[in-house]
Amino acid sequence: MREQLLNLFDSSGDLTTQIIIIRLAAAAVIACFIFLSYRLSHDGSIYSKKFNVSLVALTLITTTVMIVIGNNIALSLGMVGALSIVRFRTAIKDSRDTVYIFWTIVVGICCGSGDYLVAALGSAFAFVLLLLFGRLRNDGRMLLIIRTARVNEDKVEALIFQRYQRKANLRVKNTTETGVEFIYEINKRLIDREKKAGKSITDAVYAIGNIEYFNMVMQNDDISS
Repeated sequence: MREQLLNLFDSSGDLTTQIIIIRLAAAAVIACFIFLSYRLSHDGSIYSKKFNVSLVALTLITTTVMIVIGNNIALSLGMVGALSIVRFRTAIKDSRDTVYIFWTIVVGICCGSGDYLVAALGSAFAFVLLLLFGRLRNDGRMLLIIRTARVNEDKVEALIFQRYQRKANLRVKNTTETGVEFIYEINKRLIDREKKAGKSITDAVYAIGNIEYFNMVMQNDDISS
């Protein structure tokens, strides 16, 4: 029994320098594809070069950790205990960043354990899918912000409903003793269509009278993510 426990926690293993280099090299190659995928699927203000470089480093670090703990159960238990007390508080700017973090961890685990085929095929599918769908954006939304007197509350609601029916979604309605503010979300195509037809929503709103301000704000994924 004692010999079995000693063999269980034996850290000698059969890893050689060549195997370690091969696993790290494979992880580095796939990490370059992750770097390229992130660069192609992100643009504008949501792209972070530092985060992209961190993905490459995370892949290699995870591979190194797997090489170590995969050859020593005692270290693997200690690593689990150490990671369980670590709290990551880095704010995720884009929801897709979480996908890339998990991608790098999975690649590191696969390369660290020598499963190069799984890492390569999984990364190839992820690369294609993120390349195809990574540039899908939702930039066709506009916010109509109207602030007016309380006496015009029903008139504004009637005007918006008459112009857009159920296509204008009321997101916020702030009221005070003397004033009211509406925030409607609407498809930008409807606004552009009305402009071409010569029916400006701006003129219609100000025609009500006693309008404090009327703002049109363009929403996009860069600021809403």
